[in-house]
Amino acid sequence: MLKRKILSAFVLCAFLFSSSAFAQTAKIYEAPKEVIDKIKDEGMNRSQVMNTLSYLTDVIGGRLTNSPSMKRANEWTRDTMAKWGMQNASLVSWGPFGRGWSLKRFSAQVSSPQTFPLIAYPKAWSPGLKQVTTADVVYLDAETDADFEKYKGQLKGKIVLVSGMRELKADFDGMAFRHDADSLLSLANAENPLFMERPQQQPNQQRMQRFLQAAKKMNFLMTEGAAMIVDNSFEGSGGTLFVGGASVAQEIPANPTAGFRGISAYQKEAESKMIPQMTLATEDYNRLVRMIKLGEKVQMTVDLQVQYHDEDLMGYNTVAEIPGTDPTLKEELVMLGGHLDSWHSSTGATDNAAGCAVSMEAARILIASGLKPRRTIRVALWSGEEQGLNGSREYVKQVFGEMKPPVTQGQPGEIVKTANYDKLSAYYNLDNGTGKIRGVYLQGNSAVAPIFRKWLMPFADMGASTLTLANTGGTDHLSFDRIGLPGFQFIQDEIEYDARTHHSNQDNYDRLQVDDMKQASVIMAAFVYQTAMMDGKIPRK
Repeated sequence: MLKRKILSAFVLCAFLFSSSAFAQTAKIYEAPKEVIDKIKDEGMNRSQVMNTLSYLTDVIGGRLTNSPSMKRANEWTRDTMAKWGMQNASLVSWGPFGRGWSLKRFSAQVSSPQTFPLIAYPKAWSPGLKQVTTADVVYLDAETDADFEKYKGQLKGKIVLVSGMRELKADFDGMAFRHDADSLLSLANAENPLFMERPQQQPNQQRMQRFLQAAKKMNFLMTEGAAMIVDNSFEGSGGTLFVGGASVAQEIPANPTAGFRGISAYQKEAESKMIPQMTLATEDYNRLVRMIKLGEKVQMTVDLQVQYHDEDLMGYNTVAEIPGTDPTLKEELVMLGGHLDSWHSSTGATDNAAGCAVSMEAARILIASGLKPRRTIRVALWSGEEQGLNGSREYVKQVFGEMKPPVTQGQPGEIVKTANYDKLSAYYNLDNGTGKIRGVYLQGNSAVAPIFRKWLMPFADMGASTLTLANTGGTDHLSFDRIGLPGFQFIQDEIEYDARTHHSNQDNYDRLQVDDMKQASVIMAAFVYQTAMMDGKIPRK
């Protein structure tokens, strides 16, 4: 999941329904109790969700967009859903995205003045080293032009530390977090984001300044001929490190603006503009900086071998369907899913094999329970989410429509719809980690509140009872929401998501919560099934 920002929320019981639509509850479809009981029984007592998760994480592993592992995950999920009886299981291409990347061999250790191993991971799309390299380690402490001048001629063939130190403090409170009554209540009283006054957009000067400083540093290191770049994990402790994509030397425009975007590491032309790169766990990084500041001559030995994959530059989403049975409604769609791609330093368990396995399991539960939805239910497992919601954005553009930019600045854009636009009832997304579902973000769509309130009632004893008008960002429901289609992300318990697993080397199977994954699968199945059974579609905002 891309880094998200939660604006505000409210607890269902505290929500005051003022719209006339809220009063129109008489015709809300509710599945019979025996149907909900079937879904609960299948999902809680004969669950396959952890088997799916184990294969995706333990066997296939990290699924960097366009890597061989990502393609294997596409094919395995397609074949698995077909084996369960789903129809039209296929890979849907989008793009082109760019090249794939895989790690062939890696090790890093300090080799002088003493030997000790390092907790480290290469950055995605980083070039490799031509051979095992032993080199002096230099700490580049440079911000001003005068600072850079001091290092000229000093970095050729060196391994360069480019980040500052990061203070670590004892964790007296613990990492894991579940919502309790107080925390849910503290999310209360959100305004409808559709009617909130928004500040005038201003260029993010601080962010642009950071980008320009990083580009300046990268360009300097390329010119000076550094052998390798090492940065400090921006979060994490106890050996947990957070690592993303490699940095690229950029041609800085004369008048940069907040909208300037340079070359991405996965573009083929970026290879000649990069130096091999890795991220160190903070404890190791801080130690090296302190040693250097104390006058020690430190050497490091690194073996980094990688492979780029240019055979197929397209990205792929996996889709599969449970066909609708109603002669009139079977052409309409209810969709659910999550993103199948991950970062590469671990196995992408909470981000986001969890959401994909839950979506697959929800469909399997409906099939195993013998339920026959009126509308077609389509599971979609996206790729390229971590690089900007690419897979879902391009799929929505191909299938449903797109938002064209405004002709006049400050005016709304125009939604250009395809013939399928009106066939979608709703899309449900799961991508906030391994935590159980606690409710739904309504994305400002107040008209769905009475429907979702009814649908959550059978799951109050499982901890799901909260609705919020607020938006939540950073994941694939936004590709639907931005063109006016109902797209929803479920509220989930945080567990260790931001503190330990999100984009880190600890995002593995053992951090998953089994009962939470079962509960989420059951609720997802119930929401999707009831959406497929309604006489009408989910209301739009």
